[in-house]
Amino acid sequence: MNKQVFKQHKLALRKRRVRSRVTGSLVRPRLSVSRSISQIYAQLIDDVSGKTLASANSLALKGNKVEQAAQVGSEIAKLALDQKIETIVFDRGGYRYHGRVKALADAMREAGLKF
Repeated sequence: MNKQVFKQHKLALRKRRVRSRVTGSLVRPRLSVSRSISQIYAQLIDDVSGKTLASANSLALKGNKVEQAAQVGSEIAKLALDQKIETIVFDRGGYRYHGRVKALADAMREAGLKF
């Protein structure tokens, strides 16, 4: 097993472990974070009905990666507050809670979301 396949396997295990404990509903949706080498994506998901309530990404944003993550966090928080959603469940998707994931979460907290 080469190094890249091993890293992907370990990420999949962490993601499955986090998802086994985290479930979203219409009242308290799950915020799923996904990131690639250059972009970050966030979705508010109602797991009961299987629908995405809101989504945001960093495809058209300028700045470094941490600044882009903060902008995505404030954008998704604005979309959630427009739908009268104030509390969410944070699903970090198997990624460590630092860097871009932490910047996204901090920006959402500053915008008024609770989790």
